[in-house]
Amino acid sequence: MPQTTLITPRQLAARLGDADLVIIDCRFDLARPQWGREAYASGRIPRALYAHLDHDLSGKPSPSTGRHPLPPIEEMAARLGQWGIDAQVQVIAYDQSAGAYAARLWWLLRWLGHAKVAVLDGGLAAWQAEGLPLDTTPVPDVQPESQADSHARRHPGGNARRFDPRPEAEMVVGTPELEALVRAGQLARGDLVLVDARSADRFAGHNETIDPVAGHIPGARNHPFTDNVDAAGRFRDRGTLRERFAKTLEGVPPDAAICMCGSGVTACHDLLAMEVAGLKEARLYAGSWSEWIRDPKRPISRDAE
Repeated sequence: MPQTTLITPRQLAARLGDADLVIIDCRFDLARPQWGREAYASGRIPRALYAHLDHDLSGKPSPSTGRHPLPPIEEMAARLGQWGIDAQVQVIAYDQSAGAYAARLWWLLRWLGHAKVAVLDGGLAAWQAEGLPLDTTPVPDVQPESQADSHARRHPGGNARRFDPRPEAEMVVGTPELEALVRAGQLARGDLVLVDARSADRFAGHNETIDPVAGHIPGARNHPFTDNVDAAGRFRDRGTLRERFAKTLEGVPPDAAICMCGSGVTACHDLLAMEVAGLKEARLYAGSWSEWIRDPKRPISRDAE
Protein backbone atom coordinates (compact mmCIF):
# COMPACT_ATOMS: atom_id res chain seq x y z
CA MET A 1 0.00 0.00 0.00
CA PRO A 2 1.35 3.45 -0.85
CA GLN A 3 1.98 5.87 1.99
CA THR A 4 0.19 9.17 1.40
CA THR A 5 0.45 11.17 4.63
CA LEU A 6 2.85 9.92 7.34
CA ILE A 7 5.29 7.05 7.76
CA THR A 8 7.04 5.91 10.94
CA PRO A 9 10.80 5.38 11.17
CA ARG A 10 10.39 1.61 11.48
CA GLN A 11 8.09 1.49 8.45
CA LEU A 12 10.63 3.42 6.41
CA ALA A 13 13.54 1.27 7.62
CA ALA A 14 11.68 -1.82 6.41
CA ARG A 15 11.41 -0.34 2.90
CA LEU A 16 14.98 0.87 2.37
CA GLY A 17 15.59 -1.95 -0.12
CA ASP A 18 12.64 -1.02 -2.35
CA ALA A 19 13.70 -0.10 -5.88
CA ASP A 20 10.78 2.30 -6.29
CA LEU A 21 11.59 4.41 -3.24
CA VAL A 22 13.12 7.90 -3.16
CA ILE A 23 13.93 9.60 0.15
CA ILE A 24 14.39 13.36 0.22
CA ASP A 25 16.10 15.21 3.08
CA CYS A 26 14.44 18.63 3.41
CA ARG A 27 16.27 19.97 6.46
CA PHE A 28 16.45 23.76 6.47
CA ASP A 29 16.85 26.78 8.72
CA LEU A 30 15.54 30.17 7.60
CA ALA A 31 18.24 31.95 9.57
CA ARG A 32 21.02 29.73 8.20
CA PRO A 33 20.08 28.72 4.64
CA GLN A 34 23.12 26.46 4.16
CA TRP A 35 22.71 24.61 7.46
CA GLY A 36 20.49 21.89 6.00
CA ARG A 37 22.95 21.04 3.26
CA GLU A 38 25.79 20.91 5.82
CA ALA A 39 23.74 18.72 8.16
CA TYR A 40 22.89 16.40 5.27
CA ALA A 41 26.57 16.06 4.39
CA SER A 42 27.46 15.07 7.94
CA GLY A 43 24.78 12.39 8.30
CA ARG A 44 21.50 11.38 6.65
CA ILE A 45 19.08 8.50 6.24
CA PRO A 46 20.55 5.93 3.84
CA ARG A 47 19.70 6.63 0.17
CA ALA A 48 18.46 10.15 0.94
CA LEU A 49 18.98 13.00 -1.52
CA TYR A 50 18.95 16.62 -0.43
CA ALA A 51 16.39 19.29 -1.37
CA HIS A 52 17.09 22.93 -0.54
CA LEU A 53 13.99 24.99 0.26
CA ASP A 54 15.16 28.10 -1.60
CA HIS A 55 16.68 26.43 -4.65
CA ASP A 56 14.79 23.14 -5.08
CA LEU A 57 11.36 23.61 -3.51
CA SER A 58 10.68 27.24 -4.48
CA GLY A 59 10.85 29.49 -7.48
CA LYS A 60 12.89 32.67 -7.60
CA PRO A 61 11.20 35.48 -5.67
CA SER A 62 10.43 38.76 -7.43
CA PRO A 63 9.19 42.17 -6.25
CA SER A 64 5.59 40.96 -6.64
CA THR A 65 5.88 37.51 -5.03
CA GLY A 66 6.35 36.18 -1.54
CA ARG A 67 9.62 34.81 -0.19
CA HIS A 68 9.04 31.26 -1.43
CA PRO A 69 6.91 31.29 -4.59
CA LEU A 70 5.92 28.00 -6.12
CA PRO A 71 8.54 26.62 -8.50
CA PRO A 72 7.72 26.68 -12.23
CA ILE A 73 5.95 23.42 -13.02
CA GLU A 74 8.27 22.25 -15.79
CA GLU A 75 11.38 23.04 -13.75
CA MET A 76 10.00 21.17 -10.75
CA ALA A 77 9.02 18.21 -12.90
CA ALA A 78 12.52 18.05 -14.39
CA ARG A 79 14.05 18.16 -10.92
CA LEU A 80 11.79 15.39 -9.65
CA GLY A 81 12.73 13.26 -12.64
CA GLN A 82 16.42 13.86 -11.97
CA TRP A 83 15.82 12.67 -8.42
CA GLY A 84 14.50 9.40 -9.84
CA ILE A 85 10.81 10.06 -9.27
CA ASP A 86 8.10 8.91 -11.63
CA ALA A 87 4.54 7.68 -11.18
CA GLN A 88 5.70 4.34 -9.74
CA VAL A 89 7.88 5.79 -7.01
CA GLN A 90 7.03 6.15 -3.34
CA VAL A 91 8.54 9.38 -2.05
CA ILE A 92 9.39 9.94 1.60
CA ALA A 93 10.28 13.44 2.77
CA TYR A 94 11.86 14.28 6.11
CA ASP A 95 13.47 17.19 7.90
CA GLN A 96 15.04 17.77 11.29
CA SER A 97 11.93 17.02 13.34
CA ALA A 98 8.37 18.32 13.04
CA GLY A 99 7.95 18.27 9.26
CA ALA A 100 7.72 21.99 8.61
CA TYR A 101 9.88 21.74 5.47
CA ALA A 102 9.15 18.15 4.51
CA ALA A 103 5.46 19.04 4.28
CA ARG A 104 6.32 21.55 1.56
CA LEU A 105 7.64 18.75 -0.68
CA TRP A 106 4.64 16.60 0.28
CA TRP A 107 2.29 19.34 -0.90
CA LEU A 108 4.26 20.11 -4.07
CA LEU A 109 4.06 16.50 -5.17
CA ARG A 110 0.35 16.31 -4.40
CA TRP A 111 -0.17 19.53 -6.37
CA LEU A 112 1.61 17.97 -9.34
CA GLY A 113 -0.57 14.86 -9.20
CA HIS A 114 1.71 12.46 -7.32
CA ALA A 115 -0.17 10.89 -4.39
CA LYS A 116 2.52 8.41 -3.31
CA VAL A 117 4.35 10.76 -0.97
CA ALA A 118 4.56 10.77 2.82
CA VAL A 119 6.40 12.65 5.55
CA LEU A 120 8.57 10.83 8.08
CA ASP A 121 6.75 11.39 11.36
CA GLY A 122 9.16 13.06 13.77
CA GLY A 123 11.82 13.53 11.11
CA LEU A 124 15.46 12.66 11.53
CA ALA A 125 15.18 13.12 15.29
CA ALA A 126 12.66 10.25 15.45
CA TRP A 127 14.83 8.11 13.16
CA GLN A 128 17.80 8.57 15.49
CA ALA A 129 15.67 8.01 18.59
CA GLU A 130 14.86 4.56 17.19
CA GLY A 131 18.58 3.81 16.90
CA LEU A 132 18.38 3.52 13.11
CA PRO A 133 21.53 3.99 10.99
CA LEU A 134 22.83 7.13 9.33
CA ASP A 135 24.86 7.33 6.15
CA THR A 136 27.96 9.44 6.83
CA THR A 137 29.88 8.81 3.63
CA PRO A 138 31.22 12.04 2.07
CA VAL A 139 29.03 13.82 -0.47
CA PRO A 140 30.17 16.16 -3.26
CA ASP A 141 30.48 19.81 -2.27
CA VAL A 142 28.13 21.22 -4.90
CA GLN A 143 26.61 24.64 -5.30
CA PRO A 144 22.81 24.92 -4.88
CA GLU A 145 22.22 25.53 -8.59
CA SER A 146 23.89 22.23 -9.54
CA GLN A 147 22.42 20.07 -6.80
CA ALA A 148 19.77 18.49 -9.03
CA ASP A 149 22.43 17.20 -11.46
CA SER A 150 24.44 15.87 -8.52
CA HIS A 151 21.36 14.10 -7.16
CA ALA A 152 20.75 12.45 -10.52
CA ARG A 153 24.27 11.08 -10.55
CA ARG A 154 23.92 9.72 -7.02
CA HIS A 155 20.43 8.24 -7.32
CA PRO A 156 20.43 4.50 -6.53
CA GLY A 157 20.59 2.66 -9.82
CA GLY A 158 22.13 5.70 -11.52
CA ASN A 159 19.12 6.52 -13.71
CA ALA A 160 16.89 9.55 -13.79
CA ARG A 161 13.23 8.96 -14.59
CA ARG A 162 10.53 10.98 -16.31
CA PHE A 163 8.09 12.80 -14.06
CA ASP A 164 4.94 13.84 -15.89
CA PRO A 165 3.23 16.63 -13.92
CA ARG A 166 -0.52 16.75 -13.67
CA PRO A 167 -1.00 20.04 -11.80
CA GLU A 168 -4.21 20.53 -9.90
CA ALA A 169 -4.82 24.26 -10.24
CA GLU A 170 -7.76 24.19 -7.83
CA MET A 171 -5.36 23.41 -4.96
CA VAL A 172 -3.86 26.92 -5.16
CA VAL A 173 -5.29 30.34 -4.40
CA GLY A 174 -3.57 33.37 -5.91
CA THR A 175 -3.37 36.83 -4.40
CA PRO A 176 -5.87 38.49 -6.80
CA GLU A 177 -8.46 35.82 -5.99
CA LEU A 178 -7.91 36.09 -2.25
CA GLU A 179 -7.97 39.88 -2.35
CA ALA A 180 -11.33 39.76 -4.12
CA LEU A 181 -12.68 37.33 -1.51
CA VAL A 182 -11.53 39.56 1.35
CA ARG A 183 -12.98 42.72 -0.17
CA ALA A 184 -16.27 40.92 -0.92
CA GLY A 185 -16.59 40.05 2.76
CA GLN A 186 -16.64 36.29 2.26
CA LEU A 187 -14.24 35.69 5.16
CA ALA A 188 -16.25 37.96 7.42
CA ARG A 189 -19.47 36.12 6.53
CA GLY A 190 -17.90 32.73 7.17
CA ASP A 191 -18.35 31.47 3.62
CA LEU A 192 -14.64 30.68 3.67
CA VAL A 193 -12.01 30.42 6.37
CA LEU A 194 -8.42 31.59 5.97
CA VAL A 195 -6.15 29.57 8.28
CA ASP A 196 -2.80 31.19 9.16
CA ALA A 197 -0.12 28.73 10.33
CA ARG A 198 2.27 31.31 11.80
CA SER A 199 2.95 31.60 15.51
CA ALA A 200 0.37 33.47 17.57
CA ASP A 201 2.64 36.46 18.21
CA ARG A 202 3.47 36.92 14.54
CA PHE A 203 -0.18 36.52 13.58
CA ALA A 204 -1.12 39.19 16.10
CA GLY A 205 1.55 41.52 14.74
CA HIS A 206 3.48 41.68 18.03
CA ASN A 207 6.74 39.95 17.11
CA GLU A 208 7.44 40.07 13.37
CA THR A 209 11.11 39.22 12.82
CA ILE A 210 10.98 37.92 9.24
CA ASP A 211 8.73 40.14 7.11
CA PRO A 212 8.83 43.96 6.93
CA VAL A 213 5.16 44.40 7.85
CA ALA A 214 3.47 42.87 10.90
CA GLY A 215 -0.07 41.61 11.28
CA HIS A 216 -2.49 39.35 9.43
CA ILE A 217 -5.09 39.39 6.69
CA PRO A 218 -8.45 40.65 7.98
CA GLY A 219 -10.75 37.75 8.84
CA ALA A 220 -7.97 35.14 9.04
CA ARG A 221 -7.87 32.66 11.92
CA ASN A 222 -4.70 31.51 13.59
CA HIS A 223 -3.76 27.82 13.73
CA PRO A 224 0.00 27.60 14.44
CA PHE A 225 1.54 24.61 12.68
CA THR A 226 3.49 23.81 15.85
CA ASP A 227 0.18 22.82 17.48
CA ASN A 228 -0.07 19.88 15.05
CA VAL A 229 2.79 18.01 16.74
CA ASP A 230 3.77 16.95 20.24
CA ALA A 231 6.93 17.89 22.15
CA ALA A 232 8.90 15.26 20.21
CA GLY A 233 7.82 16.69 16.85
CA ARG A 234 5.45 13.82 16.02
CA PHE A 235 2.00 14.49 14.65
CA ARG A 236 -0.85 14.28 17.10
CA ASP A 237 -3.39 11.54 16.57
CA ARG A 238 -6.20 11.85 14.05
CA GLY A 239 -8.89 12.55 16.66
CA THR A 240 -6.91 15.31 18.38
CA LEU A 241 -6.07 16.99 15.11
CA ARG A 242 -9.67 16.78 13.96
CA GLU A 243 -10.89 18.32 17.22
CA ARG A 244 -8.39 21.17 17.07
CA PHE A 245 -9.13 22.03 13.46
CA ALA A 246 -12.86 21.90 14.17
CA LYS A 247 -12.35 24.78 16.61
CA THR A 248 -10.48 26.75 13.96
CA LEU A 249 -12.92 26.03 11.14
CA GLU A 250 -16.00 26.74 13.31
CA GLY A 251 -18.34 24.76 11.08
CA VAL A 252 -16.85 25.78 7.74
CA PRO A 253 -16.25 22.65 5.63
CA PRO A 254 -12.58 21.83 4.94
CA ASP A 255 -12.97 22.35 1.19
CA ALA A 256 -13.82 25.98 1.99
CA ALA A 257 -10.57 26.46 3.94
CA ILE A 258 -7.49 28.24 2.61
CA CYS A 259 -4.20 27.77 4.44
CA MET A 260 -1.44 30.35 4.53
CA CYS A 261 1.62 31.33 6.59
CA GLY A 262 4.57 33.66 6.06
CA SER A 263 5.65 32.38 2.65
CA GLY A 264 3.61 29.28 1.80
CA VAL A 265 5.85 26.73 3.53
CA THR A 266 4.48 25.93 6.99
CA ALA A 267 0.94 26.33 5.63
CA CYS A 268 1.62 22.98 3.97
CA HIS A 269 2.07 21.52 7.46
CA ASP A 270 -1.48 22.58 8.34
CA LEU A 271 -2.67 21.04 5.08
CA LEU A 272 -0.90 17.77 5.88
CA ALA A 273 -2.33 17.76 9.40
CA MET A 274 -5.81 18.33 8.01
CA GLU A 275 -5.29 15.41 5.62
CA VAL A 276 -4.20 13.20 8.53
CA ALA A 277 -7.38 14.28 10.33
CA GLY A 278 -9.51 13.33 7.34
CA LEU A 279 -10.26 16.96 6.51
CA LYS A 280 -9.57 17.06 2.79
CA GLU A 281 -9.49 19.52 -0.10
CA ALA A 282 -8.36 22.66 1.72
CA ARG A 283 -6.34 24.96 -0.53
CA LEU A 284 -3.02 26.77 -0.24
CA TYR A 285 -2.53 30.52 -0.53
CA ALA A 286 0.93 30.06 -1.96
CA GLY A 287 2.08 33.69 -1.77
CA SER A 288 0.95 34.02 1.84
CA TRP A 289 1.72 36.99 4.09
CA SER A 290 5.03 37.93 2.42
CA GLU A 291 3.24 38.36 -0.92
CA TRP A 292 0.12 39.98 0.50
CA ILE A 293 2.16 42.85 1.98
CA ARG A 294 3.93 43.64 -1.30
CA ASP A 295 1.09 46.04 -2.08
CA PRO A 296 0.47 48.56 0.73
CA LYS A 297 -3.10 49.03 -0.53
CA ARG A 298 -4.07 45.55 0.62
CA PRO A 299 -5.78 45.57 4.03
CA ILE A 300 -4.05 44.23 7.13
CA SER A 301 -5.07 43.79 10.75
CA ARG A 302 -3.13 43.79 14.03
CA ASP A 303 -4.31 42.72 17.45
CA ALA A 304 -4.10 45.21 20.30
CA GLU A 305 -1.23 44.56 22.69
